[in-house]
Amino acid sequence: MTPLTFRKMRRLLCVTGLAALALPFAHAQTDTYPNRVIRLVVPYASGGPTDQLARSLGQRMQESLGQPVIIENKPGAGSILGVDYVAKSPADGYTLLFTASAALVVNPSLNPKLPYQVKDFAPVSSAGSYTMFLAVNPKLPFNSVSELISYAKRNPGKLSFGSAGNGTSNHLSGELLKKMAGIDLMHVPYKGNAAAMTDVMGGNISMMFDLPATTLPHARASNIKLLGTTGLDKSPLAPQVPTIASSGVPGYDVTSWFGVLAPAKTPPEIVQKLSSLIVTILKDPDISAKLAGQGYEVFGSTPKKLADMIAVDTKLWADLVREANIKLE
Repeated sequence: MTPLTFRKMRRLLCVTGLAALALPFAHAQTDTYPNRVIRLVVPYASGGPTDQLARSLGQRMQESLGQPVIIENKPGAGSILGVDYVAKSPADGYTLLFTASAALVVNPSLNPKLPYQVKDFAPVSSAGSYTMFLAVNPKLPFNSVSELISYAKRNPGKLSFGSAGNGTSNHLSGELLKKMAGIDLMHVPYKGNAAAMTDVMGGNISMMFDLPATTLPHARASNIKLLGTTGLDKSPLAPQVPTIASSGVPGYDVTSWFGVLAPAKTPPEIVQKLSSLIVTILKDPDISAKLAGQGYEVFGSTPKKLADMIAVDTKLWADLVREANIKLE
């Protein structure tokens, strides 16, 4: 045996031995998980719907796991700072991401220099979803989505829709309606939803997509008309409002979701343990009741189901962003 061959064999034995030693350690690590504080990072400011659901979930996780679960808000750069922080955290199950879907399925298409990618995460579980209403100025001469489409085709470019800025969910909802209905609408970006809704009510712009918590009070006061919901099912908060898909735009569906993710390479046993726990917790009707009045449906899922949701929505919005040439402001 040559010295070179001997050195190779010795190195191989060392590597094999280290790997064998690492296996019991890895199992011990997952068997005792968790044994310290878990941080659930929310890449948005405190007080919003994502933060509210994260806190409800975190409290129940803490009770079930017997370890503190801290909600850590890390807003900034349209959620990028908080998401990137988790992507670069140790893959040990102690730093998790709780985010709305846009951070994972929209941001990559809008920002080619994003510091993270979807592959940097291990999906754990969905946590819920929400849809929006299409709200229009009450003085406009149509009362349904099909009538709106007919009016827009007769008057190309006359109707406008507001949003909280380029790339936001209400902006993309309007762009998808334009594409699928074959109509010309003018997009007017604002610095927030409230300013855009004020201009819808005042007649400065024609319409916008917004959340039930915002639109329903104004609709009850007759300040706006609700023509449709963005999901495939009617909203239980306003069952008299049809879906856009059933009102002249078959297949139209804008359903945003919340999800829990861990850094990539987190041990599968830990991911599965967390997923099963979250699914169980979110079946509790008390949690659902807290956010139902705002139009949020709460539910958990398997890691694979969340991965499938990410894949489908990423393609949908990547195609739309490219075709509509949407750029960040």
